[in-house]
Amino acid sequence: MKIGFIGLGNMGGHMARNLASAGHGVTGFDVAGITVAGVANADSSSAAVQGADVVITMLPNGAILQNVAAEIMPAMKADACFIDCSTVDVESARKVATDWPLSVDAPVSGGIGGADAGTLTFMAGGSAAAFAIAEPLFDIMGQKAVHCGESGAGQAAKICNNMILGATMIVTCEAFALADKLGLDRQKMFDVVSTSSGYSWSMNAYCPAPGIGPQSPADNDYKPGFAAELMLKDLRLSQQAAESVNAATPIGQHATDLYQQFVEHEDGMGKDFSAMLPRFSKQSR
Repeated sequence: MKIGFIGLGNMGGHMARNLASAGHGVTGFDVAGITVAGVANADSSSAAVQGADVVITMLPNGAILQNVAAEIMPAMKADACFIDCSTVDVESARKVATDWPLSVDAPVSGGIGGADAGTLTFMAGGSAAAFAIAEPLFDIMGQKAVHCGESGAGQAAKICNNMILGATMIVTCEAFALADKLGLDRQKMFDVVSTSSGYSWSMNAYCPAPGIGPQSPADNDYKPGFAAELMLKDLRLSQQAAESVNAATPIGQHATDLYQQFVEHEDGMGKDFSAMLPRFSKQSR
């Protein structure tokens, strides 16, 4: 396929490179002037999408997505498929689908490492016809793609998933800090919890305690695999969505408040979201 790729940052650059390595002709554009091996450079977003069979975007938020969509849609082929892999609000995803019916909202899980390795999970919303076009590309960039429903369903799935992730990471960090003060060895705690009812992805696959469990950002001075400010963004999206449908999410709201405090008023900016552990370790009741 001929693919136009807009947004070649920490995630998009790896994704575009994997598509090019698989033999697709990829032309990319990023406002920061980023270049990616194997990906042709365009001098504008509109130039990147001209003649493309598929257009993929990976952008910071819904407002930017809508602005970019308005710029590129006049230059796109009428039968091109538009795949947005950004994590944005549900309303923005549905607005793009209204303007371009052959589209898929497909936010991802797996972080920078997953984008690099081609092991992302895609949560997709859109028509069956659009998903059928996108799925072979998802297979290159990731290891799993789930068609969640109509337009906006992919974003809904991502928001719900990351609300769970944010809350479980907080309580995992709280538990380690409590264990420390109770004199319980961290490794012993991990050995128990990772094989008991406290099992979670935050504990077993992404343990926030350095030197415990599989290697994670905690073992690299909390340099971000998934930055705390991005978790805050996703939690805010979850609460925006909850408000729009009058859903009660008190734990999700509290997780949002804690990450906001961590990122905006403490030292969480630029750190992994699991750096909540040293935060709690410093605090008293």
